[in-house]
Parts: sequence; structure tokens; C-alpha cells
Amino acid sequence: MAATEEYDVIVLGAGPVGENVADRVRAEGLSAVIVESELVGGDCSYWACVPSKALLRPVIARADAQRLPGLRHAASGPLDAPAVFARRDDYVAHWKDEGQVAWLDSAGIDLVRGHGRLVGEKRVSVTDADGQERFLTARHAVAVCTGSAAALPDLPGLTDVRPWTSREATSAAAVPRRLAVVGGGVVATEMATAWQALGSEVTMLVRGSGLLARMEPFVGELVAKSLAEAGAQIRTGTSVTGVRRAQSGGPAGYGSGAGPVTLTLTGGEQLEVDEVLFATGRTPRTDDIGLETVGLEPGSWLRVDDSCRVSDVEGGWLYAVGDVNHRALLTHQGKYQARIAGAAIGARAQGVPLLETDPWGAHAATADTAAVPQVVFTDPEVAAVGLSAAEAEAQGRRIRVVDYDLGRVTGSALYADGYRGQARMIVDLDRGHLIGVTFAGPGVGELLHSATVAVAGEVPVERLWHAVPSFPTISEVWLRLLETYRG
Repeated sequence: MAATEEYDVIVLGAGPVGENVADRVRAEGLSAVIVESELVGGDCSYWACVPSKALLRPVIARADAQRLPGLRHAASGPLDAPAVFARRDDYVAHWKDEGQVAWLDSAGIDLVRGHGRLVGEKRVSVTDADGQERFLTARHAVAVCTGSAAALPDLPGLTDVRPWTSREATSAAAVPRRLAVVGGGVVATEMATAWQALGSEVTMLVRGSGLLARMEPFVGELVAKSLAEAGAQIRTGTSVTGVRRAQSGGPAGYGSGAGPVTLTLTGGEQLEVDEVLFATGRTPRTDDIGLETVGLEPGSWLRVDDSCRVSDVEGGWLYAVGDVNHRALLTHQGKYQARIAGAAIGARAQGVPLLETDPWGAHAATADTAAVPQVVFTDPEVAAVGLSAAEAEAQGRRIRVVDYDLGRVTGSALYADGYRGQARMIVDLDRGHLIGVTFAGPGVGELLHSATVAVAGEVPVERLWHAVPSFPTISEVWLRLLETYRG
């Protein structure tokens, strides 16, 4: 057996999740190494959360300005797309990771660049860009933090078309005249919002009956209405059955530089666009990391317990944190799991029994099932935590749904003329606390953490009556919801 380098913990993947696992085990006094084949910082830093929000912020700022007298005329012109792209590029450090590498160094975390694969219990091989192989051995744990990738449909010739996924949609440097967005979820709605505002003619092709179908029904309705008013076409009940790209005739300077894309839709109709974005779900990046060497199926999501330890591997040494465990595919939730897993790895390494594995304990990622927060940065914004009414009812809970028109709150009216929004809270009648909250409306993203604290803290509804919102803020909607609840 070849000589190996030993560490207490090996982390596969240097995205935010992997970085946080390594940081937490270092805080527990353990040595750690991260293996990464791309950029340190991962998708979130370069092709997802950060660049998408950098693209969307000018869009939302302009939309807010257009709802205010005195600014409406000044904000009526088109966005300066090159300036928007330049700011985005600054926020992703021009797709260079020196700053993130410097942070690893400062935290005492080693970095090995290359493709990492499990080659047996607590053992990892790393192949670098030159084909050189080295081996690492973990004394205590290996954490798989390789994330997820865009899932593409099985359409003949799709690879040759060079479609956009979330990576291309957040990193493109020019505006296609016509853009088709296939899907109706978070990525689809955010990127439709961004590119429509940047100047594309956007057509959304949604297989289901509406947008953001996993959230409360009013959410998708409000977002769809706003997108349609902005000029986007939204076609529901529509699937793409074929796709091809002409090899010439495209305008120079953006995208592939090739010709237009022809999509064949349900019923045989054809739609011609310049680029097509498929935002149709995620797949785990576990197809080539050696899962078969430890008895797991390559390409599968990894089943874990609440400490993020993989359930189907003997010995308790393998962890799966973040998207790969399919519990909650959100960067902030993966970082939360990393804090839980890091603490659990540290305790087990020291031979300390995990005494805090009950719900909400230090070694249990309870929020993954009870209090997952999410903001959708569309216009209007959407912010939700916990269960929707449909999810709560499916679980057999006895609930009360309380709705309030956000536009009737004084702070909302001051925020924007014609403010349009909705708030909903879900009360568990048997336990007397909130299990879900959803807001939709301009500026509601900053309301979400108050809702998250109420849900995660299981704060009794009657105690919330004593949490006094400042006047005149949008947060006063909490008072209106509680007044409605009390009747």
C-alpha cells in the first residue's frame, strides 16, 4: 500500500459547507485537510448565491425606485448591463480563489487540489491536474461535501446545444435577445427576473400549473403577475420534447456565438430563442468519488442521521454534509449542518458520548426538518420558514392558517406606492406555537429571521404578543397577524 499523509479529518469539497466542517473540527482541536478540484469557495461563491444576487440587486433596487414618486422618472431607463456584470465579477473575485485559500491558511486548514475519491475505509486518493496521485488517511472521519449539480433532462442532442444551467446563467457576460427558461422553481424565477430586467425577452416554460409550486399558492401567483407585467411570457403545462441549435447565424459577442436554439414543445410547437436555461432540479455530485469502495451506490444521495453521519456505512467514520444528503439544498442550511457535524466529529474523536442528540440539541440538525428558512430574490421577494399549510395538513397537524394583506401595513405603504404582498403564519393548535411563516412582497427578505427565531424557538403565540414591532415598519405585519389570530 502506498504511503499516505494522515489527518484527523478529510473533507471532500471546499465549498462553504466543506470550509465550515473543516473550521469546526479545527475548533475542536483536530487536524483537517480539504480536497478540491475546482475553486475554493464552491458553487455558492462563484456560480450560485453570490453572483445571482449581485445580478438581482440592481434589478430589485430599480423596481423599488420605480414605485416611489420623485424617483420613478429617474429610474425609468434601462439597466447598464456591463456595469451590472462588472459588479458581479468583483463579487466573485473574477473567478479566482486566492482570498479563500488565504482564509484556509489562516484557519490552519490544509488544501490539496485535485479530484478526491474514497478508496476504502478512511482512505482517499487525490489525482491532480497532471495525473499525479497521492493518498490521504483519516484518523477519525471523512466528510463528503461535494454538493450538487444542475440536473438536465434526457433530450437527444442536448449536450451539443450547450444549454445554460445555473452556472452559465449567473456568469454570462452579455445579454441574449431571447431567453427560454425551462422550469418554475427558485433558480428559474430568479434568473427570469434578472435577465428580463437586463434586456432579454424571457419565455418561461413550466411543466406544472404555476411557479414556486412548493411554496404557498399566493407566492407563485404574485411572482408570476410581476414577471408578466415586466414583459416575460409564462407558459404553464408545457414541456420541452426536443432541442437543436443552428451552427451559425448567432450574433457575435455573447453566449456560444453559434446560431439560435429551436425548442420543440408539447404538441409539436416550435419556439426559437438565442439561449435556453434549464433549471429543472439538482443531482448529487457523488458519481465519481469512490462510493462503491465503501458499499454505496455511485451517484446517489447519501442517507444520514441528524449528526450528518452516513447511516449505511459501518464504523461511523463517514459523514455527508450539505446538498449531498438531500435534507435541505440551501447553502446556509449546509453551513448549519457543518456546524452540527463538526461538533459531533469532535466529540466522537475525543470519546465523548453525544448527549445532545435530542431535537434542537448541539449534535442534531433539527432545523433541516422543522425550520428551514429561504429567500427567493424575485420581485416581489419571497421569504418562508418551516411548513406550508399543505405540508402541515399532510402531516396530520391541527392547524390554523392566518393571512394578512401586507399592503395594508403602514410601513409597507411608505416603502412603496401600490405595495403588493401577502403574509401567512401557520399555528399548531395543539402546541400553541408557529410551525410556518411565509411573506411575499418588496423588502420582506429582512423579515425572515424574526420568523425563523419564532419557529425554531417554538415561541408560544401568546408570548409573541409581547414582541412589539416598531412603527412604521413592514414588521408591523406581525401585530396584524396576531390580532387576526386573536380575532
